[in-house]
Amino acid sequence: MPTGPTDTRASLYGSVSLVFGIASAVAAVLIGWVGVALPLLFGSLAVTFAALGLAHKINRRKCAVGLISGAAGVLYPVYLICAVGVG
Repeated sequence: MPTGPTDTRASLYGSVSLVFGIASAVAAVLIGWVGVALPLLFGSLAVTFAALGLAHKINRRKCAVGLISGAAGVLYPVYLICAVGVG
């Protein structure tokens, strides 16, 4: 039986990753209005928190969804920049 509290900061990694991942995916869809910086920022934060959550093995499903949506939010603007070309 644990004598102390069972909640840790690591238990929030899945939820934070999920929120940042969904925000990254939405910002990637609205890239014409919000610019490139928001999807890249939110996506990189989602991937970081998902990796931390998967390393701690807490809320693995939320971390996996956050990782996938965050990676999509990062890769979509990068793909658009490479496809259209700059300059």
